[in-house]
Amino acid sequence: MKKLLKSRKALSPVVAAIILIAVTVAVSIAVAAWMGALTFTFMKTEELRITGIRWDSTNKYVILNCSNTGAGSLTVTSAKFDANSKPIVSAGGSFTSVTDGYALDKGKTGWITINVGSWTSQAKYTVTLVTASGNQYQTSDTAP
Repeated sequence: MKKLLKSRKALSPVVAAIILIAVTVAVSIAVAAWMGALTFTFMKTEELRITGIRWDSTNKYVILNCSNTGAGSLTVTSAKFDANSKPIVSAGGSFTSVTDGYALDKGKTGWITINVGSWTSQAKYTVTLVTASGNQYQTSDTAP
C-alpha cells in the first residue's frame, strides 16, 4: 500500500497555479458577459409618468401631462378612455410627432390631448396611454 502512494505523482505547484488562473479568467469572462447583458437591458427600459390630467371645458377632450422618467426614449401610439380606444388629437411640450405616434425623449415632459367624445361631470374615468413597445400607463381622475 505504501508503494502505491509513493508512485502517485501530484501536480506540480506551477501547473496547479496555471489551472487556477485559467478557471478564474473563464469565470470572470462569463460574469462580465452576464453583467453587460443586464446593463443593456436596463438601459432600454421605458417609464412614462402621467403627472396630471386636465379636462377641457367643451367636455370633449382630456389633456394628460406626461414625463419620461425611463432610461430611453418612448413613443405613445394610442390612448384608451376607460376601456375604449380614442384618438390622440395632438401632443406638445417635448413630444415629437412621428409616423405612428408621439415620441418623448428621456427626461423630457409634454402633454397629449385625447378626443374622448364626451365626459360627464363628477364621473370617475381611467385614461391609459399605450407605447410602441406595448407598455400601458394609466391614471384615474374624477371629471370636474
